[in-house]
Amino acid sequence: MIDPIVQTMNAASSGMRAQSQRLSVASENLSNSDTHGYKRKLMNFTQQVDRESGLTTVGVSRPSLDRSQGEMIFDPNHPLANDQGLVESSNVDMIIEMADAREANRSFEANLTTFKQAGEMYRGLLGLLRQ
Repeated sequence: MIDPIVQTMNAASSGMRAQSQRLSVASENLSNSDTHGYKRKLMNFTQQVDRESGLTTVGVSRPSLDRSQGEMIFDPNHPLANDQGLVESSNVDMIIEMADAREANRSFEANLTTFKQAGEMYRGLLGLLRQ
C-alpha cells in the first residue's frame, strides 16, 4: 500500500519540476521580449519510465528555439540593422507567454496539492500502523 503512495509523490514531484522549468522559460521569454533578435524558447516535455516501478513521469529536455522571424523594424542607426536599415524584433508574443506562465503555475499548484494529499495519506497510514 505504501508503494502506490510513494509513486504518486514521485509523479507529482516530477510534474512540479517540469512546470517549474516551464515557468522559468516563460519568464525568460517575457523578460527578453523587448530584446532585438531574441528568439522565443520552447519547452520540450518527455516521458520517463522508471524501470523498477514502471511509473511514467514527466521529464524536460533542453529548451528549443522558435526560429520564426520577428517583426522587421526600420531603424538604420541601430547596431543590429541590416543593409536596408531593418532590425528584427523579438518573436515573443507576450500574451502567449503570460498564458503559458499562468498555465504552468496552475499545473504546478495541482501537482503540489497531489503531493501534499499523498503525504497526508502516508502519515495517516503510518499512524494506523503504529496503533
